[in-house]
Amino acid sequence: MKSRTSQQQPFGENMTMPAMPAAVTRFFTASQSGDADAWAGSFAADGVFHDPVGEPPIVGRAAIGEFIASVLPNFSPFLGLTPREAHTVGNRVAVAWSGAAVSLSGVPVNWSGINVYELDDAGLIREARAYFNRAIFQAQLNG
Repeated sequence: MKSRTSQQQPFGENMTMPAMPAAVTRFFTASQSGDADAWAGSFAADGVFHDPVGEPPIVGRAAIGEFIASVLPNFSPFLGLTPREAHTVGNRVAVAWSGAAVSLSGVPVNWSGINVYELDDAGLIREARAYFNRAIFQAQLNG
């Protein structure tokens, strides 16, 4: 019988997500499955996504879905965002995460950040602010 340390595990198999509200959990699970519609579906119809903070916000679930759908084809595969820690206070949630993908040219891309979510009365994401260094992300992507 192989020891647990000698077995190769698929990415994320032994990882569990921290406790988060349902919409925030859907945000991360949809990113990992590469499902743009489900990812955008974690937002309210009039949700706002700052990706990252400092860039013009993406407003509305449809626009958020279009944005996500435009990014995913640039990777093969896009492994998604993995939450590491989550802190919930009322209708606000802060999540530290790491992201992983492989560019179409085979370059591994790894980045991390913190997202701050504000939920609406229905529990959907009203506003998400992503804090990460886009220059580091782009530098890896550009090789």
